[in-house]
Amino acid sequence: MIPAIEIRGAEKRFGHLLALNSIDLTIDQGEFFALLGPNGAGKTTLINLLSGLSRPTAGSLRVMGHDVTLDYKNARKSLGVVPQELVFDPFFSVRETLRIQSGYFGISNNDDWIDEILSNLQLSDKAENNMRTLSGGMKRRVLIAQALVHRPPVIVLDEPTAGVDVELRQTLWQFIKRLNQDGHTILLTTHYLEEAETLCNRIAILKKGNLIRLDTTENLLKESITGSLEEVFVSVMQEKVKS
Repeated sequence: MIPAIEIRGAEKRFGHLLALNSIDLTIDQGEFFALLGPNGAGKTTLINLLSGLSRPTAGSLRVMGHDVTLDYKNARKSLGVVPQELVFDPFFSVRETLRIQSGYFGISNNDDWIDEILSNLQLSDKAENNMRTLSGGMKRRVLIAQALVHRPPVIVLDEPTAGVDVELRQTLWQFIKRLNQDGHTILLTTHYLEEAETLCNRIAILKKGNLIRLDTTENLLKESITGSLEEVFVSVMQEKVKS
């Protein structure tokens, strides 16, 4: 079985800044995987490379076997990304937004799946509302719906619960866990370490563009006296990055 995500020697430079330093990472199909690190560690840069928003300076990245540069159309079809930023078109309703997003991937007559997404994200009663009238939490739910509307096998969640209420967090994780159980691969970045500890099978930790730890959640927790991921994370952050 081909990996859901395969990264080999991925490097990204912005002028003299080395944002990612020769990252090697493989995520299998069906995994619930966490990518952790402090601000500026390179998490979003890596996601931008996977999604085609940025090109690697060196190395290769594949999504479901498709090179994100050479076979970008199929790579992007295989990927759904929920970004950190609230980006939306203020001129359309929620349903129109999701229909348009479906059209980007050549999908028509997608209302049954759209209705299911809206229901699972508790957006059904907002379906005909204009995007600009929604609260910040509701807009974030729509971003999640947009990432799922073309049924991608790989879903990337870039801090999806940052600044949202407890109800949305619980609703989101119930739905995402169901998608994972149905075979979708989930890649999560989060600053809420308890989310990664509870949800994810394996964890990678980035620091200053370097992959400094990669292991199962179970093995990482065994390193902790208190049995918490936060203790492990703090310890890892204190380690020097190998040159």
